[in-house]
Amino acid sequence: SGADDRQVKLWRMNETKAWEVDTLRGHINNVSCALFHPKQELIISNSEDKSIRVWDMSKRQGVQTFRREHDRFWILAVHQESNLLAAGHDGGMIVFKLERERPAFTPISGGVLFVKDRYVRSFDYGSGKDTALMSIRRSGNSGGPAVARSVHYNEQENMLLVCHDTDGGSYELYSVPRDGRSSDQSQECKRGAGSSAVFVARQRFAVLDKNRQILIKNFQNEVTKKCAPPHASTDCLFPVGTGMLLLRSEERISLFDVQQRKAVAELSTPAVKYVVWSPDNSHVALLSKHGVVIANKKLEQLCMVHETIRIKSGAWDGNEVFVYSTLNHIKYCLINGDSGIIRTLDVPVYISRVSGGTVHCLDREGKVRKMVVDVTECQFKLSLHKKEFERVIRIIKQSRLSGHAIIAYLQKKGFPQVALHFVSDEQTRFNLAVECGNVDIALQAAQALDSKENWHRLGAEALKHGNHQVVEMAYQRTKDMEKLSFLYLMTGNIDKLKKMLKIAEMRSDVMGRFHNALYLGDVPERVKLLVEAGHIPLAYITALTYGLTEQAEALSQQLTAAGLPLPEPLSPAPKMLYPALPISRDSNWPLLTVSKGTFERTLAGGGGGGATADSGLGDAGLDLDDMDGGGGWGDDDLDLDGTGGGGGGGGGG
Repeated sequence: SGADDRQVKLWRMNETKAWEVDTLRGHINNVSCALFHPKQELIISNSEDKSIRVWDMSKRQGVQTFRREHDRFWILAVHQESNLLAAGHDGGMIVFKLERERPAFTPISGGVLFVKDRYVRSFDYGSGKDTALMSIRRSGNSGGPAVARSVHYNEQENMLLVCHDTDGGSYELYSVPRDGRSSDQSQECKRGAGSSAVFVARQRFAVLDKNRQILIKNFQNEVTKKCAPPHASTDCLFPVGTGMLLLRSEERISLFDVQQRKAVAELSTPAVKYVVWSPDNSHVALLSKHGVVIANKKLEQLCMVHETIRIKSGAWDGNEVFVYSTLNHIKYCLINGDSGIIRTLDVPVYISRVSGGTVHCLDREGKVRKMVVDVTECQFKLSLHKKEFERVIRIIKQSRLSGHAIIAYLQKKGFPQVALHFVSDEQTRFNLAVECGNVDIALQAAQALDSKENWHRLGAEALKHGNHQVVEMAYQRTKDMEKLSFLYLMTGNIDKLKKMLKIAEMRSDVMGRFHNALYLGDVPERVKLLVEAGHIPLAYITALTYGLTEQAEALSQQLTAAGLPLPEPLSPAPKMLYPALPISRDSNWPLLTVSKGTFERTLAGGGGGGATADSGLGDAGLDLDDMDGGGGWGDDDLDLDGTGGGGGGGGGG
């Protein structure tokens, strides 16, 4: 109970009466609220003296005090399952934790070593055996279990460093029994003050003392060397390897050489909370509250990933993939900056080891959990980055990677030919096929979509590749008469040029007729067209220039009768204008050769559909007389052979 006498009283009671057991003194104003912690032997109280106090029930003394400057506290509530408390004050409400929920752990060979309920335990991944190695003392004045902030283990010497936040920062050095025989007895340890402590050599460890000096000590806890950090604001040490340390100061991290007593590299980064080295020490992950920075061993930044929610932990899968956990996700980051989500989480976990698709982690209860996750996407991106194309192909064949994200990633990284194998949407396939120059697949998609815009794009792309047979089909589908006529000119297809001339005449396309007559070298047709269009002088000079004497005389009489002067010949020795014969007529032009890469050759497996020179797009397939509604001519279909009745038969278009 709490009352205006400024005291918290502990009572014992039965069905009929209650009697006072003890009194907890410390508040200096009226006690507003008091309650029991649901899981620990603690009492929490608050008061109008602007403080919240935590009391040890067994020792009957205060162990923690929280204060606010300007607000009196009035009410308390404690969460029945999680480590959360809420307190109402004059200005609002605060929600806080009594202690760290992250278990202190460190990876060891084949397992993980961690602290749980005053015991140092080891867990073997292979056998799944959880062994209590030894018990450790209670930390500081705390009546609850010792809450270690971090642990570091020296496997060569079986020495353990345990760091606490109590008493302004302290460390304890233990000798760990190999077989756990002394697990029931508290081990004697060497203690000292310091904000952090890590091993720096086989028989040496470094401590950052309260004066911000680096002390190198032996296992007898004796100082053997002192070093001044490069920055006075240094507040934390992280392990690197023999003779090296990482120092945190404000928003930078420094690589410190203990022998030379100087920083050999620095990197600007948000305040680092945890450091994780890859197995071969070639890369390091620097974890801050909302970011992961990946750097090499020279502390040169390779990439950075920003998160909107807190990052909890991480571990390396090999030397090129870093897997980390946030409050509600497990994610990955490659050394080239690619990242993604592996799975969601119901409760936060702290990753201790990642191997392939298996993640070992600890939960907030200090239990080691094993999760099997799908890392296909991560391995796929890593294989692409390392250009291990055979493995990429194997992943494509065996997995079901899909979605717009993986397609966008492949396009961004310059692998549209790989993205083709992940899409079923025809428009997306068409876009990717055009991007990577795969005319075969682009033609298949264009035929399925049958839109004018796609045929335009396909025609332009096929022209770049010299695939004039596909270009011809595209121009036919879009009814692009001018381009189609010019294509027949370039390929020397005189028969189809003559048909194009007839089509232009039937469509009353004057310019189309003139161009086709020009391409064919058909002077009489041009003279006839000019006369029909009323250009008698042009018709006369054309007939005169090309030696059509009879037509020239008839036209001169018309000009004289109309009172118009006769044009003078343009050249004293005119020559016949006729298109040059093309070098290649039947086969596609060898202008642009796109060789099939590893993906196309392997995935196609010898079978490929599409339009090549031998894939069935011959003259019969694209002949103007044979184009039905799918050919795109619509109501303009013509019976060019004069058989009658065929002109309107091709519906659709």
